[in-house]
Amino acid sequence: MTEKIYSTRAYEKEMTAAVLDTDADDSRILLDKTVFYPGGGGQPHDIGELWIGDDRLEVTRVTQDSNGVWHWVAGSLPSAGTDLRGAIDWDRRYKMMRTHTAMHAMCGVVWARYQSPVTGGNMDAGNGRLDFDIQNWNSEDIPIIQQEVNLQLAKSLPVEVSFLPREEADQDPSLIRTKINLLPPSLTEVRVIDIVGLDRQADGGTHVDSTREVGTITITKVDNKGKGFRRIRFDVNE
Repeated sequence: MTEKIYSTRAYEKEMTAAVLDTDADDSRILLDKTVFYPGGGGQPHDIGELWIGDDRLEVTRVTQDSNGVWHWVAGSLPSAGTDLRGAIDWDRRYKMMRTHTAMHAMCGVVWARYQSPVTGGNMDAGNGRLDFDIQNWNSEDIPIIQQEVNLQLAKSLPVEVSFLPREEADQDPSLIRTKINLLPPSLTEVRVIDIVGLDRQADGGTHVDSTREVGTITITKVDNKGKGFRRIRFDVNE
């Protein structure tokens, strides 16, 4: 099993690790620990590089399964037991962290205004989209939502990570902001991201430590998906 450094220490950019296993068919490596996020919850996987001595392997994809976190690489695979170094593409990751926290901030603002659950979402480095079930939508609310999100981000609200036993998390329905509970039945511990005073929900992705690091967002488009469903697209400003 892989130690998931990214889950508790999102600002760590590099690691040393040992190879647990390899898969020649898919050209991938299983490591005992990693800073590489494997993707999920709308956040794409990290990319970066692994080093074995002076030999560089480009990490093009990261996934996880019951065995741990797999790193898909371009190059010759090392043998099990090999020690190596790894580094993520930090500029890309940090934009992902800012964007992901911005998405949660928008969830908090929309929930406070409409009590509307999220029905879908996706993101890339610097932009995101969230789908909401908003029955009483008014297009004049767009600048109001943008202003409120930016006001909340400017407050330097702390972003805290915690873990709850599954049984305890299941007793708190407010942790699930999606319309459908997407937590796998096999999950025994639930990771919680708390933008203190604004939004608290189950989440597996990487985030900044303070909302001020996000900066500001600009809503670029709102799509009408029918029957009250709205897709809000936004950019994170540099």
